[in-house]
Amino acid sequence: MKPKIGMIGIGLMGHGIAWNIANADYGLTILDHPGNQKVDDLRAMGTQVAASIADVTKASDIVILCVTGSPQVEAILTSPDGVIANLRPGMIVVDCSTALPDSSERMAEAVAAKGARFIDAAMTRLPKNAREGTLNLLIGGDVALLEELRPLLSTFAENIAHIGGVGAGHRMKLLHNYVSLGFMALLAEVSAHAQHAGIAPATLIDVLAQGGGGGAALSRMTPFLMTGDPSNVAFFISNAAKDLTYYRQTAEVSGVYHQIADAVGQTLDSVVAAGNGQAFVPQLANLLKAPQV
Repeated sequence: MKPKIGMIGIGLMGHGIAWNIANADYGLTILDHPGNQKVDDLRAMGTQVAASIADVTKASDIVILCVTGSPQVEAILTSPDGVIANLRPGMIVVDCSTALPDSSERMAEAVAAKGARFIDAAMTRLPKNAREGTLNLLIGGDVALLEELRPLLSTFAENIAHIGGVGAGHRMKLLHNYVSLGFMALLAEVSAHAQHAGIAPATLIDVLAQGGGGGAALSRMTPFLMTGDPSNVAFFISNAAKDLTYYRQTAEVSGVYHQIADAVGQTLDSVVAAGNGQAFVPQLANLLKAPQV
C-alpha cells in the first residue's frame, strides 16, 4: 500500500506538488492555513484538510514541508504540538522549503531522536513546473532513503539529484538561486539603463540573445520586458531577497567571498524596504529605473 502523505505549505509551489501527489492516488492530508492557495480542486480529489499540524502528522506516514524558510520550518517541526512532538518511529520528514543547511542538520537530529528520518529535497524551477510535475529536486540525506521516496518524489519532479548528506540539498539550492536570481537582477538593471537610453526592449533582447547575455534568465525576463507580464516568473522579490540573505549567511559561515552577492542582496533588500516585496522578480526592470529605489 502507498504511504499516507501529509503536507504543510500549499502556496504557489506547494499547491502544484499537492495536486500531483493527490493525482497519483496517494492519500493526502494538508494543513488548513490562510497562506494556502485555493484547495477546492484538492478537496475534489479526496484530499483531507486538517486544522492543526498535529492532526496532519498523526494522519501521515510521510510529512512534506513547503514553506518560506528556516524560521517557519523550525516552528512547524519543534513547536509544542508540532510535527516532531507527534512523530511515530519510522515516519519520514521531507523538507522542500528553502532553508539554511545548518538548520536542516539540527532538525534532522531532532527528527532522528524520535526514531524518524529526515531528508531535504530543495526545489528549483517555477510554480508552473510544480503543477506540471517537472520540478528539479536537490536531495540532501541518505541515498537509501531517497530511493525509498523516489516513487513519491517522481510524482512532482522530473530531475532528482542526490547532492550529499543532510543540508547539502539546501546548500545547492542557495548556490543555484544566487546564480539564477543574480542573473535576473543584472538583466533588470541593464533593462532599466536601456529604457533610460531609449533602446527598445526588443533590440536589447536580440543583442543579448545573440551574444553573451543569452540563456535561461533572459528567456524568463523577456515576457515582462516585451509585454509587461511578470507571471512567467511568479516569484516574489521578498522571497528572492530572503534567498540571497540565506546565501550570504551561508557564505559568511563558510568563509568564502560574497561581495558580489552582497551587492545583489542589498539591491533586493532596498526594493523590499521600499514596499515592493510582493512584486514578481521581472518587475525589478521597472523598479530599478529610478536613480534610487
